[in-house]
Amino acid sequence: MCSPARPALHLNGPLKVTRFFITGANGQLGFELQRALAPLGVVIAADRNACDLTNPDSIRPAVRSAQPEIIFNAGAYTAVDKAESEPELAQAVNATAPGILGEEAARLGALVIHYSTDYVFDGVKPTAYCEGDATNPLGVYGKSKLEGEAALASATDNHLIFRTSWVFGPHGKNFLKTILGLASTREELRIVADQFGTPTGAALLADASAHIADRYLRRDHGEFACGLYHLTASGATSWHGLARRIVAKAHAAGHQLQVKPERIIPITTSEYPTPATRPANSRLDTSKLRTAFGLQLPNWTHGVDQVLDVLLEK
Repeated sequence: MCSPARPALHLNGPLKVTRFFITGANGQLGFELQRALAPLGVVIAADRNACDLTNPDSIRPAVRSAQPEIIFNAGAYTAVDKAESEPELAQAVNATAPGILGEEAARLGALVIHYSTDYVFDGVKPTAYCEGDATNPLGVYGKSKLEGEAALASATDNHLIFRTSWVFGPHGKNFLKTILGLASTREELRIVADQFGTPTGAALLADASAHIADRYLRRDHGEFACGLYHLTASGATSWHGLARRIVAKAHAAGHQLQVKPERIIPITTSEYPTPATRPANSRLDTSKLRTAFGLQLPNWTHGVDQVLDVLLEK
């Protein structure tokens, strides 16, 4: 059971405007959360200048000034390979900051919605990972995100942690934009085909988060299922499969890329070494979330095609 927050809107009481606080305002998810939450209340979206997640002395006053009912921690250190050489920075943003946000939320009686990653797992399980499966991150990024989950959970019971995967959107840097850029200048691409996961649109994450936040605000102070959930689109593919869909969609839309879908060559992870080891299986089981909140999650192709429609119009 979540600890009670301050009252939301009640039809028979005084008008109460809900306040939301978002970290990482300029990121893919922060950008979409501002859109999704706007109809529900006042959105205070903080970029790094307003709320520097590396600095507790920046985090605490930003939250206290915002006085939110719900904090959305969309900010994160997501440079997976670079984290191997910048562990202190990854630790500060991904592990320490969520705990501080949790402490400030407990002080205000607010809910924290925090976003974590499939990289908390080692990828050896042959089927999709459930929330209760043993974690074993393979690199600094995954370890820092796992520690952030623990820090938040220790600071406040009034939290939701959403693990997700392969996030993309029309705003910010992501795999879709990278492939479109490479495909415009190269006649062949070699893409890893033995890592599997679920591409998940930032818009889907934001819309699902807004739906769940609205349920929290309307709960009439009854029970609400706080805790850890997996939140991704449905279905799965490989990086190679995703790259082929991106290029095929671009050609179908009339874009004359240098590379054709058949010239996207599948390779193994060992043929493309990186500083950080990735899990071979990043699939996450979302049945717990779908049951708890009554959500139907679309196939990953739906979100990819929607974002490509936007990107290919530019």
